[in-house]
Amino acid sequence: MSQIETFYEVMRRQGITRRSFLKYCSLTAAALGLGPTFAPKIANAMETKERTPVIWLHGLECTCCSESFIRSAHPLVKDVVLSMISLDYDDTLMASAGHQAEALLEETIQKYKGKYILAVEGNPPLNEDGMFCIIGGKPFLDQLKHAAKDAAAVIAWGSCASWGCVQAARPESVDRSVPSCSYGDNRRSAPTDLTLHLR
Repeated sequence: MSQIETFYEVMRRQGITRRSFLKYCSLTAAALGLGPTFAPKIANAMETKERTPVIWLHGLECTCCSESFIRSAHPLVKDVVLSMISLDYDDTLMASAGHQAEALLEETIQKYKGKYILAVEGNPPLNEDGMFCIIGGKPFLDQLKHAAKDAAAVIAWGSCASWGCVQAARPESVDRSVPSCSYGDNRRSAPTDLTLHLR
């Protein structure tokens, strides 16, 4: 894995001049209500700090969040993935699969320990030891705990990650083969903050 570009390097590669970059930094400082002395600090941060790596995991989900994201027009998905963030792992959008993808996930976790953002789309089933969602030969819950442990932040992305969505639909019983989660005494899919509690 090569070193992640800074925001400045990405902007320069896209043809933004140094002058326009400095104007952007001044406008950013003004928009944030900061004084003009902050423009050079913003410029320095954008020139020296790498873009934040993002790991995007998928559990039990309807995939509508990914579908909406890849069909968005403002901004275009290519601009987000190639210029705004450093999307290092997303099994839906990445070219690699299988052992290559799992190795890339592990490499990203180790290389950027404590520095990456973990976006979680979908929820982890807790019934039957998580056997309703297996990724890379292991329950998704194990993968989620492993990735969340060293993340700088964890984001529950969409309805499936927030409250379970269709996978938590009632009146299905957790004793049936329908993927279900357990959170405390509430026997249904996990609420928004489950991923935060895994840390």
